[in-house]
Amino acid sequence: MQRYQPVPMPSTLAGRNSAEEKVLTIDTINPKVKNVQYAVRGELAIKAEELKAKLTQGAKDLPFSTIVNCNIGNPQQLKQPPITFFRQVAALTEYPELLKPEHEALVSQLFPDDAVRRARELLASAGNAIGAYSHSQGIQTIREHVAEFIEARDGFPANPNDIYLTAGASTGVQQILQLLISSDHVGVMIPIPQYPLYTASLALFDAHPVPYYLDESKEWSMDLPGLERSLRRARSNGIDVRALVIINPGNPTGQCLIEENMREVIEFCYSNKLVLLADEVYQTNVYYPEQRPFHSFKKMVRSARPEIRDNLELISFHSISKGVVGECGRRGGYFECVNLDDAVMGQVYKMASVNLCPNVQGQLLVDLMVRPPVQGDASYPLYRQETQGIYDSLKRRSQKLSKAFNEMEGITCNSAEGAMYVFPQIQLPAKAVKAAEQVGKKPDDFYCLRMLDATGVCVIPGSGFGQKDGTYHFRSTFLPPENLFDTFIANLKTFHHQFMQEYS
Repeated sequence: MQRYQPVPMPSTLAGRNSAEEKVLTIDTINPKVKNVQYAVRGELAIKAEELKAKLTQGAKDLPFSTIVNCNIGNPQQLKQPPITFFRQVAALTEYPELLKPEHEALVSQLFPDDAVRRARELLASAGNAIGAYSHSQGIQTIREHVAEFIEARDGFPANPNDIYLTAGASTGVQQILQLLISSDHVGVMIPIPQYPLYTASLALFDAHPVPYYLDESKEWSMDLPGLERSLRRARSNGIDVRALVIINPGNPTGQCLIEENMREVIEFCYSNKLVLLADEVYQTNVYYPEQRPFHSFKKMVRSARPEIRDNLELISFHSISKGVVGECGRRGGYFECVNLDDAVMGQVYKMASVNLCPNVQGQLLVDLMVRPPVQGDASYPLYRQETQGIYDSLKRRSQKLSKAFNEMEGITCNSAEGAMYVFPQIQLPAKAVKAAEQVGKKPDDFYCLRMLDATGVCVIPGSGFGQKDGTYHFRSTFLPPENLFDTFIANLKTFHHQFMQEYS
């Protein structure tokens, strides 16, 4: 057989890869990918997985017996139980054979009648084939239910054609950022601290993050003069700042914005011609609703003066991963577009079509999230018991963890008004800062790595989210099971005391 002779490479590429080299090397891949940093799945998380593997293999030389993943808001990983009604409906849609008449007696023993009814409805809306592609925008009936949910929440109508179902909120955020970023001169304002999805996506799309700092001294509220300074500085440097990202309730900071602050923000966006991107995935996780209720930015825009109401471009995001649902792995979410140009909406649809459709099982869970059992349904008592129990437990754990950190030497911690995290600030001794420098680590990285080695608790250093120069923080979820929470806190206190003694 004749050996294949390769086609000669252009002279401009000659020598770039010899016959023995890989086509893809660290030098030949897209350089934008190398610029991406994603702290919640970074060095700490990787090391935690290595330690977990050692424990699985029977290692006895570690000072802990389990890894506690407080690095990411992943409730079911830390034993939060799924909602029974959601899983019952999902099971029936996954195996519709059970809904045939010959299985009616068996099914009636295992499933409440409203779960059976909802499974039939959802299957019908999906064309009785959840393994098939759906409409690129998401199943029409589910989008109608999302619109009804938004209207009931805000008091203003929503159009199902302005709603896109997505494989989690993150996918929607990236789709919209990709739409916004037309050149390497585009900038997007992001909060500091921020969720690393935003800096990672902006790096990938070759755009400029334009940071604005939340005010830690005022429960992480938004600082309007700071917003103005940040925008002015970026635009004076030739950056085409097009959008403002707000995470409310906050991640990693746990704040819940007051209405007055939100109205200032929409005035700011309108006056400065900025698209408002509202990440509202924690809207159910609000622990002091009397003092700090959740208000959507859709509600703020629609109740504003006519110029804002009819013109401010807003895209808001929600997800099944958070709240009390916690179905992170099923990847379901949506975004709603408000006041976008019709021609732009056509391009949003085209981009959704390129991905064919969001995963259908995630779409079904979105439907269950926005249209859960109600009073009078067979499943309502258990649904109410489960969701209220999860919510109450999250609130207790948030209070307990922030209190514990405030009792530790050199740590101050705002309480979590919402979301699933606390973001304490730590005053690290000069000796610890120097020790970190000697091993080539940032001081907060050094502290968090020492915590992981001593306790098996994986948190994320504040440098992964952004923080004011000269300050050090870390983010921890309060998701460990409540029956283990006292032990979890005791281990953290012991570690911190020993660390401070060692480096004082």
